[in-house]
Amino acid sequence: MWLLLTVENLISALGTTRDFFGGSNPASPKMNRNVSQMISYWGYPSEEYDGMTEDSYILEIYRISYGKKNSENRAPRPVVYLQHGLIASATNWICNLPNNSLAFLLADAGYDVWMGNSRGNTWSRKHLKFSPTSPEFWAFSLDEMAKYDLPATINFIVEKTGQERLYYVGHSQGTTIAFIAFSTNPELAKRIKIFFALAPVTTVQYTRSPMRRLTTLSRQAVKVLFGDKMFSPHTFFEQFIATKVCNRKLFRRICSNFLFSFSGFDPKNLNMSRLDVYLAQSQAGTSVQNMLHWSQAVNSGLFQAFDWGNPDKNMEHFHQLTPPVYNVSQMEVPTAMWSGGQDNVADSKDTENLLPKITRLIYYKFIPHYNHVDFYLGQDAPQEIYQDLIRMMEECF
Repeated sequence: MWLLLTVENLISALGTTRDFFGGSNPASPKMNRNVSQMISYWGYPSEEYDGMTEDSYILEIYRISYGKKNSENRAPRPVVYLQHGLIASATNWICNLPNNSLAFLLADAGYDVWMGNSRGNTWSRKHLKFSPTSPEFWAFSLDEMAKYDLPATINFIVEKTGQERLYYVGHSQGTTIAFIAFSTNPELAKRIKIFFALAPVTTVQYTRSPMRRLTTLSRQAVKVLFGDKMFSPHTFFEQFIATKVCNRKLFRRICSNFLFSFSGFDPKNLNMSRLDVYLAQSQAGTSVQNMLHWSQAVNSGLFQAFDWGNPDKNMEHFHQLTPPVYNVSQMEVPTAMWSGGQDNVADSKDTENLLPKITRLIYYKFIPHYNHVDFYLGQDAPQEIYQDLIRMMEECF
């Protein structure tokens, strides 16, 4: 962040002449739009709903009910649900061009596409009782997303569409909460035709992400540094940097290094002209407690519920003195997985440990050149992933 602040000051000091900076691309029309506007911009139908969880969080859910290539056929379509990863939002699935974004490709292939948002991100920051300015609002992690958010969202979709079963696509944390929910909630698991796991994450013992640095700090130190509410919010400053700096060719390398500092990136597999869009739509936020949960997972090497810090609080939440360990082998949902050889978040060693635990693994592909964001931003994702994913859906009709 300080590096980009330096860039901003440099712009102010030297001016923004086209000759010095090599010119800039016009600001993308998608940069300052909300999710529905981003969908509508490309000519797709957009619907927006508020879903309510059992513990009173209000989650924004988005729908693309049909594609541009099959708009005449309004018969009921198979339902696909897309769930984003850590500190992200539904925009992950639509921030590339339509021929490269999974949500648009699925809509054009004849599917009823729904996209969720986890509690606390930019689009799901409401609660019937708690304000986002209160610590109580932010007292959640993976456990609550799996226990409350997924059932509420999936049940809402089932009720709205009248279809009892759907396809589930998750990326990173979107797979984590699915592994928890589908292994602990058999009734919810029955609603899933196929679980498509992109960059699957359960344990993070071998992760090479800079997120590991949090594990060297005590909980008290983390809260001193980040507080006890929101972690990595999408700020006005980042919006400014995206619109005024990252659309200039001179700063693309700096911006990409900042944007993908947690996950790594391959400039050869990204549409580098859209870095301003990626930055403007990134950093949707989560809770500090969720980051503490991830830090706990790195330190323990276990796929385990959040440790509330003392036996009494654990007993209150789990009816046992220590947090329960999630048993992925209890999940009976047909599962297809893709992992990457350059993924420094979902390390291949953790994935290798996960594979034998998937009792109904129907497909697995290892992509040697893939990093953590290639699964939804990679220019070759349609060839490496999406065409096989859609083929499996068609075979499941």
